Amino acid sequence: MQSGEVVEIFIGPEFTRPMSPVASVKAVAGRGLEGDRYYRADEPPDSHPDEEITLIESEAIAAAQAETDVVFGPEDTRRNIVTSGVRLDDLVGQSLSVGEVVVEAIELNPACAYLVKITGKAFLKQLIHRGGVRGRIVSTGLIRRGDTIRTNLR
Repeated sequence: MQSGEVVEIFIGPEFTRPMSPVASVKAVAGRGLEGDRYYRADEPPDSHPDEEITLIESEAIAAAQAETDVVFGPEDTRRNIVTSGVRLDDLVGQSLSVGEVVVEAIELNPACAYLVKITGKAFLKQLIHRGGVRGRIVSTGLIRRGDTIRTNLR
């Protein structure tokens, strides 16, 4: 069993606008994070499970930052939840609790050229194999900065 922590939370109300840090966010099962650009209030639940929530390791961001002179922060990765102490890539196909919310890690979330286009910062190469995971929100609840992340929920 791994245990980690929510370090940062970001939502982006618009696709081309910067991500904004928040202290907490409501995660709605089958719909996404309230206030985020991928939140699906008007569509059937689970219609886009790969867009409900994204997570990335703070350790991966720090390693990528150390390999480039480009100044970028966690918000530039355009991921919702920045974690610490949990190897996310190992969790694909498994469930984890993020505070009071259960998330199923459904697939890796590779970095793409869209990050460079939106941020104007060339750090794509440094995030290869460090892009985090996409998840499906299984239970509704609040995610707060500082919340504990637990794995092996079976």
